[in-house]
Amino acid sequence: MKKIKVGIAGLGRLGKVHANNIAYKIPNAELTAACSIVPAELEYAKEKLGVTDVYTDFREMLEKADIDAVAIVTTSSEHCWQIEAALDAGKHVFSDKPLGVDVAQCKQAEKAVERHPDLTFMLGFMRRYDKSYAYAKKKIEEGAIGTPYMVKATGIDPEAHVEGAIKFAATSGGIFLDMAIHDIDLMRWFLGCEATEVYAQGCTFKHPEFQQVGDDETAMACYKFENGAMGFVHVGRTAPHGYHVETEIIGTEGSIRISAIPEKNQAMIYDARGAVTECVGSFPERFDEAYLLEMQEFIDCVCEGKQPGVNVYDGTKSTAIGYATTEAWKTGKIVKIG
Repeated sequence: MKKIKVGIAGLGRLGKVHANNIAYKIPNAELTAACSIVPAELEYAKEKLGVTDVYTDFREMLEKADIDAVAIVTTSSEHCWQIEAALDAGKHVFSDKPLGVDVAQCKQAEKAVERHPDLTFMLGFMRRYDKSYAYAKKKIEEGAIGTPYMVKATGIDPEAHVEGAIKFAATSGGIFLDMAIHDIDLMRWFLGCEATEVYAQGCTFKHPEFQQVGDDETAMACYKFENGAMGFVHVGRTAPHGYHVETEIIGTEGSIRISAIPEKNQAMIYDARGAVTECVGSFPERFDEAYLLEMQEFIDCVCEGKQPGVNVYDGTKSTAIGYATTEAWKTGKIVKIG
């Protein structure tokens, strides 16, 4: 079996998930290089992943490392130039979401992908690979709920991780670009059309540090789609019970609800608190299998010379909607999405 040699850029929480999947769980992949500006992350690569070829400079890794492909799991604002540099260096590219923090960056990435049709590019919208979301999409395509006309999505990070969110807020692009991109992508996917306008609001009641850098701890947005369908997104950073991701798709003949309770497993504890269902505590825990399946898809596409279902244009569309949502949130006005 041919193994695809992969270099990873970024070894934060999600970077470690992807790195471990590539190193230990995907038979036709081999993690051969790592890049990070954080010394502790490079030590992690050496000690936990057995990767000795490490770099602090992304372009140097592209030039010197023995790699066929790159997994980009860096800060959002770095994605597009790194995508372009990797493709121009002849490497296949997997990039975490979002594609970019503004549409101009995304167009830069689009042109790079178009210049290299022989190379595989994949964007990490891993929820499409989650079994529950994939099942919902299949049922919608089969007509199980008639014509879908509304998607309601909730995504709230746990209060237990709020300090990390505060630290990242100044460079995140704002709560919608940071947190709502997956939900925006899923709305487009489930409804099968594009959003045309958005209204958004935000608030902060617990951690004023967010507003000090022009962000919010909680926000909501309402969308109108080109066929008249509607979308509603609620994102936040202070769920007291754990990592809460919930999605409902409503159609003319029924509805599908995913993760109404973000349960850790099927066990229920009966004790002095009553009947208690424990919740998942983080995104790596909730979507661990989806992250593995999407990376396996990327590696398989590289091996077979194919392109995956999630492409660069999905990234541009989602970023454009996220950017318009951010404008609506900042101005308090309804914003047209062109």
